[in-house]
Amino acid sequence: MTFNKDESAGYLANHLARLFARDLQARIKPLGLSTGTFPALLVLWENDGLTQRELIERLDIEQPTMANTLTRMERDGLIRRCKDPADGRVQRIWLTDEARALEGLATAAAEAVNADALAGLGDEERAAFQATMRRIIATLQASADDRDTPARGRTESL
Repeated sequence: MTFNKDESAGYLANHLARLFARDLQARIKPLGLSTGTFPALLVLWENDGLTQRELIERLDIEQPTMANTLTRMERDGLIRRCKDPADGRVQRIWLTDEARALEGLATAAAEAVNADALAGLGDEERAAFQATMRRIIATLQASADDRDTPARGRTESL
């Protein structure tokens, strides 16, 4: 059996994500934003003052990627890092006034990309598509969690 990319859910999802990212990048670049920083901004707009670990968990990305993203965001004046008053070992990530001011324009750009991309779908199709994506994401996350969690009571052989 030959692999057919046009029948591969993973390939199609990746291609779709790249197209969404391309269109979003074109719309948010004039705001000084990138698709690399946009997910972190979305999370911080919802809940400012998270730790780097909390951002990693909410965005489901690797620590080095998050560290690089935060460094760029700090350089670009979008965030500031402050020590947690309760635990000096922890830094909290806070949006700057500049980043807060971009929320409306940036989310409007994302909404426009979504509207354009889904314009060919009716309301029910759109809802079904989004629900299916959420179920697939949950399935893949649960599968990853199962792989990452050692079996209870299992001892490793050396």
